[in-house]
Amino acid sequence: MTQLHDLRLRLLVQQESENIAKTQPTELDLSIVQARCLCWLALLAEAHEDQASDAERRGDTEQAMGWFADSMRLRDVIQVVTTIEIPLPGSSETGEEEDLSSGDTSMEA
Repeated sequence: MTQLHDLRLRLLVQQESENIAKTQPTELDLSIVQARCLCWLALLAEAHEDQASDAERRGDTEQAMGWFADSMRLRDVIQVVTTIEIPLPGSSETGEEEDLSSGDTSMEA
């Protein structure tokens, strides 16, 4: 069953990467990739939580704990991915860049 789950996950990742390549043929928009990754991670975390609940109902505590631990790891990954700041296309923070390049590191409140 685990091999089937791994194979299904690989197929989903491959399909998603092909979809991204088709929709972004010339230039890859990292904000879109990040958003899609977050959606998939959230779906995977939900699926793992559902598996944990099913295992708990069946009385398989060890399996439930494993699924729950996996869902918590996925939630941790979601937190990491959401903290990655990817500049949106077309937005420019030249004011901050100029301050940094001029050597002005003072923090004014």
